[in-house]
Amino acid sequence: MQTLRGIGLAVTLLAMAGMASAASHPSFDVEAATQAWLNTLHGAARAKSDAYFEGGYWIVLWGTLVGVLADSIFLRARLSAKVRDWAERKAKWPFVQGMLYALPYTIFGAIVALPWTIYSGFVREAHYDLMNLSFGQWLSEWLTEQAIGLVLMPTIIGLIYLGIRKSPRGWWKWGTVIAAAFMVVMIMIAPVFISPLFNDYKPMAEGPLRDRIVGMAAAEGIPAENIYVFDQSKQHKRISANVSGLGPTVRISLNDNLLDRSTPAEIASVMGHEMGHYTLHHGPRLALLFALLFGLCFWAASRLVPALVRRWGGRWGVRDVSDLAALPVYFIVLGVVLLMLGPVQKSIVRWHEAEADAYGLDVAREPDGFASIAIKLSEYRKIEPGLIEEILFYDHPSGESRIRRAMEWKADHPQPGLTRAAGQATSANHDQPRH
Repeated sequence: MQTLRGIGLAVTLLAMAGMASAASHPSFDVEAATQAWLNTLHGAARAKSDAYFEGGYWIVLWGTLVGVLADSIFLRARLSAKVRDWAERKAKWPFVQGMLYALPYTIFGAIVALPWTIYSGFVREAHYDLMNLSFGQWLSEWLTEQAIGLVLMPTIIGLIYLGIRKSPRGWWKWGTVIAAAFMVVMIMIAPVFISPLFNDYKPMAEGPLRDRIVGMAAAEGIPAENIYVFDQSKQHKRISANVSGLGPTVRISLNDNLLDRSTPAEIASVMGHEMGHYTLHHGPRLALLFALLFGLCFWAASRLVPALVRRWGGRWGVRDVSDLAALPVYFIVLGVVLLMLGPVQKSIVRWHEAEADAYGLDVAREPDGFASIAIKLSEYRKIEPGLIEEILFYDHPSGESRIRRAMEWKADHPQPGLTRAAGQATSANHDQPRH
Protein backbone atom coordinates (compact mmCIF):
# COMPACT_ATOMS: atom_id res chain seq x y z
CA MET A 1 0.00 0.00 0.00
CA GLN A 2 2.84 2.42 0.88
CA THR A 3 4.45 1.61 -2.49
CA LEU A 4 1.25 2.45 -4.34
CA ARG A 5 0.94 5.69 -2.43
CA GLY A 6 4.52 6.55 -3.30
CA ILE A 7 3.88 5.88 -6.99
CA GLY A 8 0.72 8.02 -6.84
CA LEU A 9 2.61 10.85 -5.18
CA ALA A 10 5.39 10.65 -7.76
CA VAL A 11 2.88 10.80 -10.62
CA THR A 12 1.19 13.82 -9.05
CA LEU A 13 4.50 15.63 -8.55
CA LEU A 14 5.54 14.90 -12.13
CA ALA A 15 2.22 16.26 -13.38
CA MET A 16 2.67 19.42 -11.33
CA ALA A 17 6.26 19.78 -12.54
CA GLY A 18 5.01 19.47 -16.07
CA MET A 19 2.44 22.18 -15.46
CA ALA A 20 5.06 24.40 -13.85
CA SER A 21 7.27 24.29 -16.95
CA ALA A 22 4.54 24.12 -19.57
CA ALA A 23 3.78 27.84 -19.51
CA SER A 24 7.02 28.57 -21.32
CA HIS A 25 5.99 26.21 -24.12
CA PRO A 26 3.93 27.78 -26.93
CA SER A 27 1.50 24.84 -26.94
CA PHE A 28 0.54 25.18 -23.27
CA ASP A 29 -2.92 23.63 -22.97
CA VAL A 30 -5.09 25.44 -20.41
CA GLU A 31 -7.76 22.75 -20.34
CA ALA A 32 -5.27 19.92 -19.93
CA ALA A 33 -3.44 21.77 -17.16
CA THR A 34 -6.73 22.51 -15.42
CA GLN A 35 -7.80 18.87 -15.61
CA ALA A 36 -4.44 17.70 -14.30
CA TRP A 37 -4.89 19.84 -11.19
CA LEU A 38 -8.51 18.68 -10.75
CA ASN A 39 -7.36 15.07 -10.91
CA THR A 40 -5.22 15.57 -7.81
CA LEU A 41 -8.44 15.57 -5.75
CA HIS A 42 -10.17 12.27 -6.37
CA GLY A 43 -11.71 9.17 -4.86
CA ALA A 44 -12.87 9.22 -1.26
CA ALA A 45 -11.45 12.69 -0.61
CA ARG A 46 -13.52 14.24 -3.40
CA ALA A 47 -16.64 12.30 -2.41
CA LYS A 48 -16.26 13.50 1.17
CA SER A 49 -15.81 17.11 0.06
CA ASP A 50 -18.86 16.93 -2.21
CA ALA A 51 -21.03 15.37 0.50
CA TYR A 52 -20.04 17.98 3.08
CA PHE A 53 -20.66 20.95 0.81
CA GLU A 54 -23.90 19.65 -0.69
CA GLY A 55 -25.20 19.00 2.82
CA GLY A 56 -24.57 22.65 3.54
CA TYR A 57 -27.28 23.60 1.05
CA TRP A 58 -29.83 22.12 3.42
CA ILE A 59 -28.13 23.61 6.48
CA VAL A 60 -29.07 27.09 5.28
CA LEU A 61 -32.72 26.12 4.78
CA TRP A 62 -33.06 24.30 8.09
CA GLY A 63 -31.28 27.09 9.93
CA THR A 64 -33.87 29.57 8.65
CA LEU A 65 -36.72 27.26 9.62
CA VAL A 66 -35.32 26.89 13.14
CA GLY A 67 -35.24 30.68 13.48
CA VAL A 68 -38.83 30.90 12.25
CA LEU A 69 -39.82 28.20 14.76
CA ALA A 70 -38.24 30.07 17.67
CA ASP A 71 -40.00 33.32 16.72
CA SER A 72 -43.30 31.51 16.20
CA ILE A 73 -43.13 29.96 19.68
CA PHE A 74 -42.28 33.36 21.17
CA LEU A 75 -45.40 34.79 19.52
CA ARG A 76 -47.88 31.94 19.95
CA ALA A 77 -47.06 31.47 23.63
CA ARG A 78 -47.62 35.24 24.02
CA LEU A 79 -44.13 35.53 25.45
CA SER A 80 -43.53 38.46 23.15
CA ALA A 81 -46.48 40.35 24.62
CA LYS A 82 -45.37 39.53 28.18
CA VAL A 83 -41.82 40.71 27.56
CA ARG A 84 -43.19 43.88 25.97
CA ASP A 85 -45.33 44.57 29.02
CA TRP A 86 -42.30 44.06 31.26
CA ALA A 87 -40.14 46.39 29.15
CA GLU A 88 -42.83 49.08 29.17
CA ARG A 89 -43.09 48.89 32.94
CA LYS A 90 -39.34 49.22 33.35
CA ALA A 91 -38.76 52.12 30.95
CA LYS A 92 -40.66 54.92 29.27
CA TRP A 93 -38.35 55.75 26.37
CA PRO A 94 -39.01 53.48 23.33
CA PHE A 95 -35.30 53.01 22.63
CA VAL A 96 -34.67 51.66 26.14
CA GLN A 97 -37.80 49.50 25.92
CA GLY A 98 -36.41 47.95 22.74
CA MET A 99 -33.07 47.26 24.43
CA LEU A 100 -34.77 45.60 27.39
CA TYR A 101 -37.00 43.51 25.13
CA ALA A 102 -33.95 42.33 23.16
CA LEU A 103 -32.34 40.61 26.14
CA PRO A 104 -34.89 37.83 26.85
CA TYR A 105 -35.80 37.65 23.16
CA THR A 106 -32.19 36.95 22.15
CA ILE A 107 -31.65 34.44 24.97
CA PHE A 108 -34.87 32.57 24.15
CA GLY A 109 -33.97 32.27 20.46
CA ALA A 110 -30.49 30.97 21.28
CA ILE A 111 -31.86 28.33 23.67
CA VAL A 112 -34.51 27.07 21.25
CA ALA A 113 -31.96 26.86 18.44
CA LEU A 114 -29.24 25.28 20.60
CA PRO A 115 -29.89 21.60 19.63
CA TRP A 116 -29.71 22.56 15.96
CA THR A 117 -26.65 24.73 16.57
CA ILE A 118 -24.88 21.84 18.32
CA TYR A 119 -25.59 19.54 15.39
CA SER A 120 -24.70 21.99 12.60
CA GLY A 121 -21.81 23.71 14.35
CA PHE A 122 -20.18 20.83 16.22
CA VAL A 123 -21.51 17.32 15.49
CA ARG A 124 -21.55 17.69 11.72
CA GLU A 125 -18.14 19.40 11.62
CA ALA A 126 -16.64 16.65 13.78
CA HIS A 127 -18.21 13.97 11.56
CA TYR A 128 -16.36 15.39 8.54
CA ASP A 129 -13.12 15.73 10.54
CA LEU A 130 -13.23 19.54 10.35
CA MET A 131 -13.48 20.21 14.09
CA ASN A 132 -10.47 20.35 16.41
CA LEU A 133 -12.33 21.57 19.51
CA SER A 134 -13.73 19.35 22.22
CA PHE A 135 -17.42 19.84 22.92
CA GLY A 136 -16.59 21.81 26.07
CA GLN A 137 -14.28 24.12 24.12
CA TRP A 138 -16.86 24.56 21.37
CA LEU A 139 -19.55 25.35 23.95
CA SER A 140 -17.29 27.95 25.57
CA GLU A 141 -16.87 29.71 22.21
CA TRP A 142 -20.62 29.52 21.59
CA LEU A 143 -21.25 31.19 24.95
CA THR A 144 -18.79 33.92 24.02
CA GLU A 145 -20.68 34.48 20.77
CA GLN A 146 -23.96 34.75 22.70
CA ALA A 147 -22.41 37.26 25.09
CA ILE A 148 -21.35 39.38 22.11
CA GLY A 149 -24.88 39.11 20.75
CA LEU A 150 -26.31 40.30 24.06
CA VAL A 151 -24.11 43.38 23.80
CA LEU A 152 -24.93 44.18 20.16
CA MET A 153 -28.55 43.08 19.69
CA PRO A 154 -30.16 45.41 22.27
CA THR A 155 -28.70 48.45 20.54
CA ILE A 156 -29.72 47.25 17.07
CA ILE A 157 -33.25 46.29 18.14
CA GLY A 158 -33.63 49.50 20.17
CA LEU A 159 -32.73 51.65 17.16
CA ILE A 160 -34.90 49.71 14.70
CA TYR A 161 -37.86 49.78 17.07
CA LEU A 162 -37.41 53.53 17.49
CA GLY A 163 -37.64 53.87 13.71
CA ILE A 164 -40.75 51.67 13.54
CA ARG A 165 -42.43 53.74 16.25
CA LYS A 166 -41.71 57.00 14.41
CA SER A 167 -42.69 55.74 10.94
CA PRO A 168 -44.53 52.37 10.75
CA ARG A 169 -44.33 52.35 6.92
CA GLY A 170 -41.14 54.28 6.23
CA TRP A 171 -38.93 52.78 8.96
CA TRP A 172 -37.15 50.62 6.39
CA LYS A 173 -35.13 53.67 5.30
CA TRP A 174 -33.99 54.20 8.89
CA GLY A 175 -33.20 50.50 9.16
CA THR A 176 -31.05 50.61 6.01
CA VAL A 177 -28.96 53.47 7.40
CA ILE A 178 -28.53 51.58 10.70
CA ALA A 179 -27.45 48.43 8.83
CA ALA A 180 -24.85 50.34 6.82
CA ALA A 181 -23.46 52.13 9.89
CA PHE A 182 -23.36 48.89 11.87
CA MET A 183 -21.40 47.06 9.17
CA VAL A 184 -18.85 49.88 8.88
CA VAL A 185 -18.38 49.93 12.66
CA MET A 186 -17.98 46.14 12.75
CA ILE A 187 -15.37 46.24 9.96
CA MET A 188 -13.41 48.73 12.06
CA ILE A 189 -13.68 47.16 15.51
CA ALA A 190 -13.86 43.41 14.82
CA PRO A 191 -10.12 42.84 14.24
CA VAL A 192 -9.17 44.60 17.47
CA PHE A 193 -11.98 43.81 19.90
CA ILE A 194 -13.85 40.70 18.70
CA SER A 195 -11.47 38.39 16.83
CA PRO A 196 -8.96 38.27 19.75
CA LEU A 197 -11.73 36.85 21.95
CA PHE A 198 -11.46 33.60 20.00
CA ASN A 199 -7.81 33.46 18.90
CA ASP A 200 -4.39 34.69 19.96
CA TYR A 201 -2.82 37.13 17.50
CA LYS A 202 0.97 37.41 17.51
CA PRO A 203 3.28 39.43 15.25
CA MET A 204 4.61 37.36 12.38
CA ALA A 205 8.23 36.32 12.87
CA GLU A 206 10.92 38.01 10.80
CA GLY A 207 12.15 36.07 7.78
CA PRO A 208 12.02 35.79 3.99
CA LEU A 209 8.31 34.97 3.93
CA ARG A 210 7.39 38.04 5.99
CA ASP A 211 9.70 40.14 3.85
CA ARG A 212 7.89 38.96 0.75
CA ILE A 213 4.48 39.82 2.20
CA VAL A 214 5.74 43.24 3.27
CA GLY A 215 7.14 43.84 -0.20
CA MET A 216 3.88 42.84 -1.87
CA ALA A 217 1.88 45.07 0.47
CA ALA A 218 4.23 48.03 -0.01
CA ALA A 219 4.00 47.70 -3.79
CA GLU A 220 0.21 47.85 -3.54
CA GLY A 221 0.09 50.73 -1.06
CA ILE A 222 -1.22 48.60 1.80
CA PRO A 223 -0.11 49.40 5.36
CA ALA A 224 2.14 46.53 6.42
CA GLU A 225 3.16 47.58 9.92
CA ASN A 226 0.80 45.06 11.48
CA ILE A 227 1.18 41.46 10.26
CA TYR A 228 -0.19 38.84 12.62
CA VAL A 229 -0.44 35.06 12.85
CA PHE A 230 -3.42 33.62 14.74
CA ASP A 231 -3.89 30.14 16.18
CA GLN A 232 -6.96 28.93 14.29
CA SER A 233 -5.65 25.37 14.17
CA LYS A 234 -7.12 24.91 17.66
CA GLN A 235 -10.57 25.18 16.04
CA HIS A 236 -10.16 23.56 12.63
CA LYS A 237 -7.72 22.81 9.81
CA ARG A 238 -9.03 25.32 7.26
CA ILE A 239 -6.50 27.71 5.77
CA SER A 240 -7.33 31.39 6.04
CA ALA A 241 -5.90 34.90 5.81
CA ASN A 242 -7.29 38.42 5.59
CA VAL A 243 -6.52 42.10 5.34
CA SER A 244 -9.05 43.46 7.79
CA GLY A 245 -9.98 46.62 9.62
CA LEU A 246 -10.45 50.20 8.55
CA GLY A 247 -8.21 53.21 9.02
CA PRO A 248 -6.13 52.78 12.18
CA THR A 249 -7.27 49.17 12.68
CA VAL A 250 -5.98 47.83 9.33
CA ARG A 251 -3.97 44.65 9.74
CA ILE A 252 -2.77 41.63 7.75
CA SER A 253 -3.56 38.30 9.43
CA LEU A 254 -2.64 34.72 8.50
CA ASN A 255 -3.84 31.70 10.39
CA ASP A 256 -1.32 29.09 11.49
CA ASN A 257 -2.92 26.49 9.22
CA LEU A 258 -1.89 28.54 6.21
CA LEU A 259 1.71 28.69 7.40
CA ASP A 260 1.89 25.05 8.47
CA ARG A 261 0.16 23.51 5.46
CA SER A 262 1.34 25.74 2.60
CA THR A 263 4.41 26.58 0.56
CA PRO A 264 5.65 30.18 0.14
CA ALA A 265 4.18 30.24 -3.37
CA GLU A 266 0.77 29.21 -2.02
CA ILE A 267 0.95 31.72 0.83
CA ALA A 268 1.90 34.51 -1.55
CA SER A 269 -1.08 33.68 -3.78
CA VAL A 270 -3.44 33.81 -0.80
CA MET A 271 -2.02 37.12 0.42
CA GLY A 272 -2.25 38.60 -3.07
CA HIS A 273 -5.93 37.70 -3.10
CA GLU A 274 -6.54 39.23 0.33
CA MET A 275 -4.66 42.38 -0.62
CA GLY A 276 -6.98 42.64 -3.59
CA HIS A 277 -9.95 42.93 -1.25
CA TYR A 278 -8.25 45.87 0.49
CA THR A 279 -6.92 47.71 -2.57
CA LEU A 280 -10.18 47.31 -4.49
CA HIS A 281 -12.12 48.69 -1.49
CA HIS A 282 -14.27 45.58 -1.24
CA GLY A 283 -15.03 46.15 2.44
CA PRO A 284 -16.82 49.50 2.01
CA ARG A 285 -18.35 48.39 -1.28
CA LEU A 286 -19.78 45.20 0.21
CA ALA A 287 -21.06 47.16 3.21
CA LEU A 288 -22.95 49.45 0.83
CA LEU A 289 -24.31 46.61 -1.32
CA PHE A 290 -25.39 44.59 1.70
CA ALA A 291 -27.02 47.68 3.21
CA LEU A 292 -29.04 48.03 0.00
CA LEU A 293 -29.90 44.34 0.17
CA PHE A 294 -31.02 44.73 3.77
CA GLY A 295 -32.96 47.81 2.69
CA LEU A 296 -34.88 45.65 0.22
CA CYS A 297 -35.59 43.13 2.99
CA PHE A 298 -36.70 45.88 5.38
CA TRP A 299 -38.97 47.34 2.71
CA ALA A 300 -40.55 43.91 2.11
CA ALA A 301 -41.08 43.50 5.87
CA SER A 302 -42.69 46.94 6.13
CA ARG A 303 -45.25 45.84 3.52
CA LEU A 304 -45.85 42.23 4.62
CA VAL A 305 -45.91 42.51 8.43
CA PRO A 306 -49.06 44.70 8.57
CA ALA A 307 -51.09 41.96 6.86
CA LEU A 308 -49.79 39.31 9.28
CA VAL A 309 -50.52 41.47 12.32
CA ARG A 310 -54.03 42.26 11.10
CA ARG A 311 -54.68 38.55 10.64
CA TRP A 312 -53.12 37.08 13.81
CA GLY A 313 -52.07 39.99 15.98
CA GLY A 314 -54.98 39.58 18.39
CA ARG A 315 -54.10 35.93 18.97
CA TRP A 316 -50.47 36.90 19.71
CA GLY A 317 -51.29 39.86 21.92
CA VAL A 318 -49.75 42.24 19.36
CA ARG A 319 -51.51 45.62 19.21
CA ASP A 320 -50.26 46.93 15.84
CA VAL A 321 -47.18 47.03 13.59
CA SER A 322 -45.46 49.60 15.82
CA ASP A 323 -45.90 47.40 18.90
CA LEU A 324 -42.66 46.08 20.37
CA ALA A 325 -44.28 42.65 20.60
CA ALA A 326 -44.46 42.56 16.79
CA LEU A 327 -40.67 42.32 16.43
CA PRO A 328 -40.67 38.49 16.02
CA VAL A 329 -43.06 38.95 13.10
CA TYR A 330 -40.56 41.28 11.46
CA PHE A 331 -37.74 38.81 12.06
CA ILE A 332 -39.75 35.94 10.57
CA VAL A 333 -40.36 37.91 7.40
CA LEU A 334 -36.76 39.12 7.25
CA GLY A 335 -35.45 35.57 7.68
CA VAL A 336 -37.60 34.20 4.85
CA VAL A 337 -36.83 37.10 2.50
CA LEU A 338 -33.10 36.80 3.20
CA LEU A 339 -33.28 33.07 2.41
CA MET A 340 -34.94 33.87 -0.92
CA LEU A 341 -32.30 36.49 -1.68
CA GLY A 342 -29.50 34.10 -0.73
CA PRO A 343 -28.39 33.53 -4.35
CA VAL A 344 -28.20 37.30 -4.88
CA GLN A 345 -26.10 37.75 -1.73
CA LYS A 346 -23.81 34.87 -2.71
CA SER A 347 -23.41 36.21 -6.24
CA ILE A 348 -22.40 39.63 -4.91
CA VAL A 349 -19.71 38.07 -2.73
CA ARG A 350 -18.59 35.69 -5.49
CA TRP A 351 -18.16 38.60 -7.88
CA HIS A 352 -15.87 40.36 -5.40
CA GLU A 353 -13.95 37.17 -4.71
CA ALA A 354 -13.36 36.69 -8.44
CA GLU A 355 -12.03 40.24 -8.66
CA ALA A 356 -9.67 39.53 -5.77
CA ASP A 357 -8.57 36.30 -7.48
CA ALA A 358 -7.58 38.19 -10.64
CA TYR A 359 -5.83 40.87 -8.61
CA GLY A 360 -3.95 38.30 -6.53
CA LEU A 361 -2.63 36.51 -9.61
CA ASP A 362 -1.21 39.79 -10.90
CA VAL A 363 0.35 40.67 -7.54
CA ALA A 364 1.78 37.31 -6.44
CA ARG A 365 2.35 35.90 -9.93
CA GLU A 366 2.02 32.37 -8.55
CA PRO A 367 -0.57 30.58 -10.73
CA ASP A 368 0.48 27.11 -9.60
CA GLY A 369 0.49 28.22 -5.97
CA PHE A 370 -3.03 29.58 -6.46
CA ALA A 371 -4.18 26.34 -8.13
CA SER A 372 -2.68 24.30 -5.30
CA ILE A 373 -4.49 26.41 -2.71
CA ALA A 374 -7.73 25.91 -4.63
CA ILE A 375 -7.23 22.16 -4.23
CA LYS A 376 -6.67 22.52 -0.49
CA LEU A 377 -9.77 24.70 -0.13
CA SER A 378 -11.68 22.00 -1.97
CA GLU A 379 -11.17 19.66 0.97
CA TYR A 380 -14.46 21.16 2.19
CA ARG A 381 -15.81 22.90 -0.91
CA LYS A 382 -17.21 20.94 -3.83
CA ILE A 383 -14.62 21.47 -6.53
CA GLU A 384 -16.71 21.01 -9.70
CA PRO A 385 -20.33 22.19 -9.33
CA GLY A 386 -22.74 22.71 -12.18
CA LEU A 387 -23.31 26.27 -13.40
CA ILE A 388 -26.70 26.71 -11.68
CA GLU A 389 -25.36 25.05 -8.53
CA GLU A 390 -22.49 27.53 -8.37
CA ILE A 391 -24.80 30.52 -8.90
CA LEU A 392 -27.26 29.41 -6.22
CA PHE A 393 -24.95 28.14 -3.49
CA TYR A 394 -21.38 29.44 -3.90
CA ASP A 395 -20.15 32.64 -2.29
CA HIS A 396 -16.67 32.02 -3.77
CA PRO A 397 -15.71 30.85 -7.25
CA SER A 398 -15.52 27.06 -7.35
CA GLY A 399 -12.16 25.32 -7.24
CA GLU A 400 -12.52 24.42 -10.91
CA SER A 401 -13.19 28.06 -11.85
CA ARG A 402 -10.20 29.26 -9.85
CA ILE A 403 -7.81 26.68 -11.25
CA ARG A 404 -8.90 27.46 -14.82
CA ARG A 405 -8.41 31.19 -14.19
CA ALA A 406 -4.91 30.48 -12.82
CA MET A 407 -3.99 28.36 -15.85
CA GLU A 408 -5.34 31.04 -18.21
CA TRP A 409 -3.20 33.60 -16.41
CA LYS A 410 -0.23 31.26 -16.67
CA ALA A 411 -0.74 30.85 -20.40
CA ASP A 412 -0.70 34.63 -20.80
CA HIS A 413 2.43 35.10 -18.62
CA PRO A 414 5.24 32.75 -19.71
CA GLN A 415 7.55 33.94 -16.89
CA PRO A 416 5.31 34.24 -13.81
CA GLY A 417 8.00 33.94 -11.14
CA LEU A 418 8.74 37.61 -10.34
CA THR A 419 6.24 39.40 -8.11
CA ARG A 420 5.07 42.91 -8.83
CA ALA A 421 6.86 44.04 -5.66
CA ALA A 422 10.17 45.62 -6.71
CA GLY A 423 13.19 43.66 -5.64
CA GLN A 424 11.28 40.59 -4.46
CA ALA A 425 12.90 37.21 -5.04
CA THR A 426 11.21 34.62 -7.19
CA SER A 427 9.31 31.80 -5.60
CA ALA A 428 12.15 29.48 -6.56
CA ASN A 429 14.27 31.14 -3.89
CA HIS A 430 11.76 30.24 -1.18
CA ASP A 431 11.22 26.53 -1.54
CA GLN A 432 10.46 25.96 2.19
CA PRO A 433 7.79 27.72 4.28
CA ARG A 434 9.11 29.99 7.03
CA HIS A 435 7.13 30.47 10.23
